[in-house]
Amino acid sequence: MSTIIDEQHKDVDPDQMDQDQDIEEYDLDKIKLLPGSSEDGTAASFQIVDEDHTLGNSLRYVIMKNPEVEFVGYSIPHPSENKLNIRIQTYGSITAVEALHLGLENLSQLCGVIETKFMEALN
Repeated sequence: MSTIIDEQHKDVDPDQMDQDQDIEEYDLDKIKLLPGSSEDGTAASFQIVDEDHTLGNSLRYVIMKNPEVEFVGYSIPHPSENKLNIRIQTYGSITAVEALHLGLENLSQLCGVIETKFMEALN
């Protein structure tokens, strides 16, 4: 698994890394750009590993709410493989990669709000 440490923690002692909870690791093999993207970047397909319909449908919904996105769809190529394929096409003011980043960010924020509201209701 390839990982990257966020920039603000790049000077942290590696022995201390396991103890530091604020360091984020990213799996560089989690999302792949599939062949067949448009030359201008407005259409692209991505493959996300170890994910299923839970992320696929949520991410599709959030990305489609962006008025700059013309089309977004996802599929699970085969039930025995933990892979999610997602296709994004934009009108041209942003790229498909930017739309994916924005969608992931918006979905993360939405989940944070839901978690906060849930914890408030629980207390």
